[in-house]
Formats: sequence, C-alpha cells, structure tokens
Amino acid sequence: MNSLSYPFSSSDILKNRKAIRRALLSQNSDRIKKRIAVLGGSTTSDIVKICELFLLNYGIEPEFYESEYGQFREDALFGNPTLDKFAPDIIYIHTNYRNINLPFPVISDNREQVDLKLSEQYREFETVWEKLHDRFDCPIIQNNFEYPFYRLLGNRDAYDFHGRLNYVNRLNQLFYEYAQSHEGFYINDINYLSSCYGLDKWADLSYWYMYKYAMSLDAIPILTFNISNIIKSVFGKNKKLLALDMDNTLWGGVIGDDGVEGIEIGQETANGQCFREFQEYILTHKNLGIMLTIASKNEHENALAGLNHPDSALKEDDFLVIKANWENKARNISETAAELDLGADSFVFVDDNPAEREIVNSAISGIAVPEINDPEQYIRTLDKNAYFEVTAFSQDDLTRNEMYKANASRAVLMKDYVDYRDYLLGLEMHAEIQGFIPVYIQRITQLTNKSNQFNVTTRRYTVSEIESIASDKDYITLYGRLVDRFGDNGVVSVVIGHMKGDELHIDLWLMSCRVLKRDMELAMLDTLVEMSRKQGIRNIFGYYYPTSKNAMVRELFASFGFTKMSENAVGETVWSLKTDGYINKNSVIKVN
Repeated sequence: MNSLSYPFSSSDILKNRKAIRRALLSQNSDRIKKRIAVLGGSTTSDIVKICELFLLNYGIEPEFYESEYGQFREDALFGNPTLDKFAPDIIYIHTNYRNINLPFPVISDNREQVDLKLSEQYREFETVWEKLHDRFDCPIIQNNFEYPFYRLLGNRDAYDFHGRLNYVNRLNQLFYEYAQSHEGFYINDINYLSSCYGLDKWADLSYWYMYKYAMSLDAIPILTFNISNIIKSVFGKNKKLLALDMDNTLWGGVIGDDGVEGIEIGQETANGQCFREFQEYILTHKNLGIMLTIASKNEHENALAGLNHPDSALKEDDFLVIKANWENKARNISETAAELDLGADSFVFVDDNPAEREIVNSAISGIAVPEINDPEQYIRTLDKNAYFEVTAFSQDDLTRNEMYKANASRAVLMKDYVDYRDYLLGLEMHAEIQGFIPVYIQRITQLTNKSNQFNVTTRRYTVSEIESIASDKDYITLYGRLVDRFGDNGVVSVVIGHMKGDELHIDLWLMSCRVLKRDMELAMLDTLVEMSRKQGIRNIFGYYYPTSKNAMVRELFASFGFTKMSENAVGETVWSLKTDGYINKNSVIKVN
C-alpha cells in the first residue's frame, strides 16, 4: 500500500488507521501470523495500533501482548502469567531516556563514580534481556536512547563525562556491543530517528506530562515503520532484487537522444554528481548480496554504452539480467523473475517515470515501486523504505550475485544436451550433506525464514532454536551444500526430524529454488534414510501443510516413494516410508 511507503503522511495514517486496516485485511494476501510482545517504559497503545498496519502491509498478521504502563522491567524480571501464556515470537522493548533508572551523573561525581553509574544502569537492562531470553528464547528488539531535550553543559555536554549526552552515547555503545555479540538481539535506533525527525519535535512534553507518551503522536508512524522493518527482515520478508530503469534513473538525460557523451554522470554537473552517488549506493547493495537487473525502454547497445561510460560506477557485469528493449516493463520484469526463478514480489522497481511506475505496480502483485522524483532524493527514498533491512547476513548473501550468474551459465550448458541426465552429469555436482555445524547455523536459520516454495511445513526457527536442535540427540538434522563446475551454490537444503522410538517425524524439509531439478532432494533423502537406519529408525513420517506458495511440494513425498497415510479437509497430508528395503535414488551427485 503506497500510503504506508516512504514518504508517507503520519497525520493521514493516524487519522485513517481504521480504514487502512480494513483495506489491508481485505486483501487476499498470504500472511504469516506472529505473536509480538510490546513491553513499554511509557504509553504504547498507539504504537501497537500503527505497527499493526505496517506489518500487515508486509504480509505479517500480528497478535500483540502489551504490558501495563511502565512495566517492562517487572514483566521481564518477575514474570507474568499472561505473557507466559502468550509465548511471543518476538519481543519489542519500548524505552526512552526517561527510563534510565539510576541518577544521571552530577557535576560533583568523579570519573570512577560516573563509570559505576553507567555500569549499573547497563546491567539493569542486560538483566532484562537475559531474563526474557531465558524464558522465551525469541528475538528481542530494544530501543537505544534518544538524547535529552536539553544540555546542562551546553556543547560540553557531548564530551564531558558529566554530560547527559555523553552518558547516553556511552550507554548506547554498550547496547551496540551487546547486539554485536548476541544473535537475535536487535537495536531499534530511535537516536537516529529522533535526529532525522528533529529532537525538539520528537519530545512533545505536553504528551509526556498528560499521557506519558515519550514522543509526539505524529512521530509514532516513523517509529513503528522502523520497528516493522526490523520484524519483517527477521521473518524473511525483505526484498531481494533491484530492477532499474536507466534514462534519468541511473544517469541524467536520454542516451538514445543525447548520445553517451551527452548524458549526465560524474563530477561535471550537480545532476551528474547525484546520479554517480546513486549508482555508488546501488553498488554497495550489490556487494551485500542484493541482485541487480535492468528494465529499460532502450536500445540494448545504448544501454551497454551508458554502463561503459567512464564515470559510471555500475558496469554491465554488475547486472544479472539486462532487458533494454521496447517491450512492456512489467512483462520484462516478469520474464526476469522467471529466468532467475524468483517471485516478482521480491523485486523493487526503480523508475523516474510515474506512468511506468503505475503500470508495473498495477500489473505485478507484491512488487515495491518507490515514488522517486528529484535525483538528489533517490538515495533517501530507497534507504528510508528499508527494503533490504539487514538484521543478519551470511557468506551466501555476499556471493548471491555470483551464484545466480552461475545459474545462467548452467542454463546455457543445458542447451547443449538432449538428455537431461547427461546434462546433470555434465554439471559435475558434489554435495556436502551432514548434521548441522556451527559455521552454518546463521545460514540455516535464514533459509528457514525465507524459503516458501520448496518447503513442506514452512516452520520458522530462530538462531537459538536451531542451535538447540543441533545439539539435541533426539533430532536428526541435515544441511546440504552443493558445488558444481560453475561454482558454489552454498547451503541450499535443510532437513530437521525428531525421533520417537523407531520413528522419525520430519519437522522441516526445504530447499532453495535456485537448485531445483538437480536431484539435490534425492541426495538429501538418501542421506536421511542412511542416518535414520543408524539410529534404529524403521519408519519416516513426512508432513505437508499447504500454503499459497508451496504447491510445488504437494506431492514431494509421493515422488520419494512415501505412502500417503491421511489427508484432512484443508489439504494437510501425512506420509510414511519404511527404511528397510530403501534403494538410493540419487545417481548424479557425488555426496561428501
């Protein structure tokens, strides 16, 4: 919904909340349901209401627990039966500088006394996080602290150890260090948000004294948008790819009319500097694993000439697919999605032309189409929309572009073969399949939260849950990493099964779509049966829970030779396979 994308009107969102909510709920969207506990150090009722809108817009249907006013410490430290029963999937702690519990430094304090205050204050919050983690073992989002609205020491307040600004900065730094060393703990950066919004406007004192709101009402959509971006990233709802126009998007001017020498890019003009910086911004995203494509109405030769401009930061090789032609852009984007085996809802389309934006937005469900206008605002618009919010990244993320380019090479190779099995053998595939190991825990967790199509149960896991399962002797776990002559595909498949006597029940079976139809699932099955036999397992049970996106695996267990045991009214099925007499099915991948 465009009204919930940056730049949005906070007043319109607050005014029209109920209508927006009805519209979002009426959409036939495949939403995931999540329980979110909001533990507040101030009034949070409107925060919960507005946060719901942004989450619904991201395909997340939230159920909220809201602590009593100012009871975040009590809920965390002493427990709450209602919260315990709620069993949150994620916890958000909404605190502000007024929740700094111990006295701020005073001018008579020496350095040692200030350091002690800081340590004790930090420890109070650390204890809250540890108690919540021990009790719920779920992701936690914690606000850092905005600055106080006054400076007792003037400018010196920032660097003198007696200063409140200095104290807040040091306390924030301790929060950051904790986040860096604890997976599943995230900072909601209200220090940055309040700076962008304007600290004087952020701290509406009348709302604090009358209603105990730690911020102005109009700032709440800004805050909740940021929280929602963290949550959607944690639960795998980020975008994956930028589809870019070229003329007046990557450079100034129309290359077909102006020629390569006439476009604006580089240091010679103000516009040229804007476009060069925008390209550099895009390139940094590519280096973080965001995929890049072109969807431009242009001659292909002109498109390449523009990318070969000496001042262009982006080059031809940075793009997975370049569609520069006179076809409908929505069609080009849909074809690109099919070629890359990605859902078009994982795309962000960037185009300076509002008519083209409208056509694409109307034609492709779920695609993000930011309203970009002035070149100097391109970066800000993309950045504030947080399409690619980073809550975690793995080595696979950093090499994603190379992986997809290798897929293109595989597609070229396939054309040289008549027999598909010969093609698979020609890939010279090697798989590493074994139980979970620490180095891949992050990637495994990431896959459980992002894989929707080849995923029989679509169960989601946190890092700590995966770590716990990996060390539990009652579970059989497998990750699969696939390498071939064109490169390393990384960890692409995950299986989790729990043992009950001589039975194994499969909780999770997923695979990245980028290795579909290469028999990796057969290699995983062979290894799973082998490990099950070693554990005395006689029967393996598989489960399929249908969603709007995983129809491709409806008959996966049937293709494996499982017997269907049952099917209910909503299409959930249970399957069984005897390990005795099982014959290996993979014949094209060398394993381990």
